[in-house]
Amino acid sequence: MRILVYLLLFAGLMSSCASKRPNTLGKRPEDRSSSVHTTPSRKPTSITGLNYIERYKGIAVSEMEKYGIPASIKLAQALLESGNGNSSLAIEANNHFGIKCGGVWKGKSITKADDNPNDCFRVYENPEQSFRDHSEFLLRKRYEKLFSLNKNDYKGWAYGLKEAGYATNPRYPELLIDLIERYELYKYDSSETKSEKIVREVKVETTIVTKEEKGEVVQTEQIKAPVRMVIHEVKAGNTLYSIGRQYNVSVDQIKQLNNLSSENLSLGQLLVISK
Repeated sequence: MRILVYLLLFAGLMSSCASKRPNTLGKRPEDRSSSVHTTPSRKPTSITGLNYIERYKGIAVSEMEKYGIPASIKLAQALLESGNGNSSLAIEANNHFGIKCGGVWKGKSITKADDNPNDCFRVYENPEQSFRDHSEFLLRKRYEKLFSLNKNDYKGWAYGLKEAGYATNPRYPELLIDLIERYELYKYDSSETKSEKIVREVKVETTIVTKEEKGEVVQTEQIKAPVRMVIHEVKAGNTLYSIGRQYNVSVDQIKQLNNLSSENLSLGQLLVISK
């Protein structure tokens, strides 16, 4: 009889303890932990290259149809110069190509450290204005030869921009071509007939002459300094960490500038280190 009483008391004690424990059976590990820990808030993610292309490809095609600048070239330059739209100029000023105020600019402006501590940059109402201003920026004698190329000749345009002094880095053309081929931006370009090409060249030439007669064309250097980005070509044994130490930049910065989702690298790969 005494043994039976002890067994009944023990069973009651165990039942009481079990009722006080939280029920985690059948829950996933993350559900169990959420009852104790709160999930930390995530930082806003930056715009990726694919997001940027999807958002602005229509504008690039529209500019190509008006001025003859390959949409692939326009998008590749915008990706580089705005850091996929994540640069402070792109976010705060809708300025995707780093165009400065210059003597003819009458709109809003913002100051940023560039060649000088307080360089003046143009502020646009929307990104479309920035893309248009970049097209008109290329309507200068310095870039005139480019408009004799077909609209689908992105390689000719890439090398032509470098020859005309658009960028100081000798690998700038290869970087543009790498972006165009990685994202297949050439699919937004279009070929044109011989007659269409002649009409476009005459239109561009007329626009250049008209701008010069009106005194609207200022020195290129006054409104856009040559792109001076540092580019690293991946060699055997390189890692993002070793490259970062070489240039004194963080791994996260390299990944963001190059839209890298992992730390895997390939020989000969071109990486933007700084702008």
